[in-house]
Amino acid sequence: MLAEHSVYRQPGFLPFLVSRVLAMFAVQILAVVVAWQVYDLTRDPMALAYVGLAQFIPMLLLLMPAGDLIDRYDRKLILALSWGVEALCAAALLWLSLVQGPVGAFYIVLVFYGCARAFTGPALSSLLPQIVPRERLAPAIAANSMIVRASTISGPVLGGGLYALGGGGLTYAVCLGCFLGGVLMLGLVKVRYAEARQALESTAWQRFTAGIQFIRSRPIILGTISLDLFAVLLGGVVALLPIYAQEVLQVGPTGLGILRSAMAIGEVLVGFYLSVRPFNRHVGMSMFAAVAVFGVANLVFSLSSLFWLSFAALLVAGGADMVSMYIRSSLVQFSTPDAMRGRVNAVNMLFIGSSNELGEFRAGSSAAWFGAVPAALLGSLCTLGVVGGWMWGFRSLRKVDRFEDAAPAQAPRT
Repeated sequence: MLAEHSVYRQPGFLPFLVSRVLAMFAVQILAVVVAWQVYDLTRDPMALAYVGLAQFIPMLLLLMPAGDLIDRYDRKLILALSWGVEALCAAALLWLSLVQGPVGAFYIVLVFYGCARAFTGPALSSLLPQIVPRERLAPAIAANSMIVRASTISGPVLGGGLYALGGGGLTYAVCLGCFLGGVLMLGLVKVRYAEARQALESTAWQRFTAGIQFIRSRPIILGTISLDLFAVLLGGVVALLPIYAQEVLQVGPTGLGILRSAMAIGEVLVGFYLSVRPFNRHVGMSMFAAVAVFGVANLVFSLSSLFWLSFAALLVAGGADMVSMYIRSSLVQFSTPDAMRGRVNAVNMLFIGSSNELGEFRAGSSAAWFGAVPAALLGSLCTLGVVGGWMWGFRSLRKVDRFEDAAPAQAPRT
């Protein structure tokens, strides 16, 4: 039984987790199936690069306007609308699979999907502090990350298995149902800790630049989110998993789903521990250590030709990524006043989106030029180089001991 003080007993938190799990379940299924389907149709590594690019460009263009809207309007409503658009994209992919549409049409749908995701990420991150009190925010972040990652264990496996059995039609239908279920569950979430909105007399451009100036004035935030950007952008191997599954490990779509789930399993195990036993000491150095372990694990994966070793390496990488995510998310939330969370989280999501979607383009294009194994190997070494460079360049981040040390001395009014 959960203790009385457990964050899971916070009113509205469990419905929020359920809605996130459903939506993330759909995201993970869609990601593995689209990547496999496009590569299966083209047999071209550059096709995987275009999958990432089609989602990244609209996110790049819309994230900052999205952050401004999230600071000005109802965050729960914006999140529900964005999930609704993602449900329409799943329905479009379902139709394209049934009629065997051209590859270009898949890219067009992914552009709209990227538009919706520009609102989803900042809205989710900005909504959580309005559901739980500040003293429970760190364990809530860990529990949120752990529960969401749990959905990514079964999501990719089920997605790969369903695609192997019946193609893309059934998998996209499941995605559609999950997105709609997430919208329904979101209606049960109670917002209890939202601060009163202040009348904003500044222009949209002034509000945008205020968010940028705030991040630049906080080396802890800038160092935290940029470390994740370059570490994953240069060292991420997720985009190369279809190639590894087919040509290196020869395990097919089901094996691809298992590999995609390996990182999630590591994340869930570590996330569960952090939700029960959150730590709040030496957080700066702990984050650098976690990113370094992430790079070493990806290095092992890049050189492995054994399925079990590849799975184990991704498992360790996932656990390290969860520690980094826990620290990064907590530092950003503690460092940011509520009135500016939408804009700051939009920049954070822009960096995360860059590391993921643009990282997929980097990985796919590198694989096309050099081969999958050299691309993964070079990227892992670059991750370790980034860790060393950021430890030297952001000394204030390295010296952060507790999350509370990152809190701003005075909240901006812009």
